[in-house]
Order: sequence, then structure tokens, then C-alpha cells
Amino acid sequence: MNELDYKKKITERWFADLRDQICKEYEKIEILKSKKVKKFSKKTWKASGTAKGGGVMSILKDGEVFDKVGVNVSTVYGKFSEEFKKKIPGAEKNPNFWATGISIVAHLKNPKIPAMHFNTRFIVTTKSWFGGGMDMTPSLDDKKQKKFFHDGLKKMCSKHHSSYYSIHKKNCDTYFYLPHRNESRGDGGIFFDYLNNKDWNKDFYYIRDVGITFKNLSSEIFKKKLHLKWNKKDKDIQLLKRGRYIEFNLLYDRGTKFGLNTNGNIEAIFMSLPPIAKWN
Repeated sequence: MNELDYKKKITERWFADLRDQICKEYEKIEILKSKKVKKFSKKTWKASGTAKGGGVMSILKDGEVFDKVGVNVSTVYGKFSEEFKKKIPGAEKNPNFWATGISIVAHLKNPKIPAMHFNTRFIVTTKSWFGGGMDMTPSLDDKKQKKFFHDGLKKMCSKHHSSYYSIHKKNCDTYFYLPHRNESRGDGGIFFDYLNNKDWNKDFYYIRDVGITFKNLSSEIFKKKLHLKWNKKDKDIQLLKRGRYIEFNLLYDRGTKFGLNTNGNIEAIFMSLPPIAKWN
């Protein structure tokens, strides 16, 4: 096994391990509220067309805590289309690619608990890099919750590089924005792409820490508000906010576009969409 293949295998295994950790943690949270065991259902899929590989969708729906949470992992490889390869570093002359990643979106039943999104990925063309991040989308403002989330991100980022938090937070604020609404999607977080510091181990440790931090922060945020009461007005606000979430993911999300351009599984690509939403 050459060095690049080793890096691919290590990253792919880490994403699968993180998937298992998060599914187990969220199942425990569901039990805290419902007092009943509710497991993620898993479904494997294979890439179609010119792409090969596939992935596993893990979905938990209709719980007492989670309306819908998806935890997807995938590894696909093949050739980019003539049009799409122009948009990917290292692929313009050689369209071959390999990509592995994990993607998580959690939509909560209680409108006082924020929706959470996370993904990390490792992509290889003639170049290679990591990408990903996380963000939080509350329906109702909570300044203490926002501070807790960002303090945790800043502490984690600062262990790896003094400027990671400020740079990746700014990236997130810019990226998770709906220009047609002139509004941010939520409370932000961190977002990065094309991360390659010429030290793969250093970058991988950061990616791993991003995943662990998401698991810990999201779990703590969910647990704090499990038993808060809410009313129909709160729910209506949440459903409208979900409409904005859908608009972003269908119009601007890079992961959605990448999945569609690499013959990904449609159900997995649209896993991020909430089960119920509304518009004015």
C-alpha cells in the first residue's frame, strides 16, 4: 500500500468510526427523553453511472427528540464530467477523483433546540485536501447557546492554529448566507475547504478534532433543552426557518452540487432536508 492509499484508508475508517460514535450518542439522547430505545436505520447504496463506490445512510426519524437526523458516510471515485472538472482543483487536465466524507444534519422536534449540520471530507485529484465544518441553525434566538457553541469551536481551533477560528468562522458566515433573502442561515460556525498545509498528519488531526468537537457540542446543546416546553407559535417559526434551510441546500450547498455531479445517491444527497417545513 502506497502512502496515498494509506491516507485514504485511514480517513475513510475515521469517518465510519465517527459515524458510529455519533449514532450511538444520539440514540442515548433519544432514550433520555422517550425512555424507549430507538435505533438508526441503515441503508447501503452504490454509485451509478461513471462513478464507483458508494456509502451508508443512517437515519433516525419520528423520535421524541429528533424529527429527523441523518448520518451519512460515503466513498466514491471515478471521473468528473467535462464541465464540472473545471471547477475542481487538480482536475482540469486529469478528471479522475476519489472522495470520502461524512455528513450529518439533525432536525429537532422541539423548536427551542437548534438544527445542527456537520461534514468533513477528503478529496483526491492530482491534488488532495480536506474540507468541511459545522454550523448551528436555531429557530429562536439564544445568545448564551450561541456563545457556548462558538467558545467551544474557538477553543478547539486554537489548539491547531491561532488563526483557524477567525478564518474559518468568516468563511462560514460568508458561505451559509442566503443572498436572495439578504440573511444568514443561522448562528454560523466554522467552514473550510482546500485545507492542505503540506503536513497531512497535522491536517488529519484537525479534521478528527472537528468531528469529536461536533459530537460533544451538539450533544451538550441538545441535552440542555430536552425538556423545555414549546407551543404552536414556536413550531410555526421553526417550520418557516426550515424553509430557509431547504432554500440554501437546494440553491447553494456545495455538497449537494458535488453529489449530483458525481452520480451520488439522491436519497443521501437530500438527507439534509427536514421532514416538514413551510413558507409564508
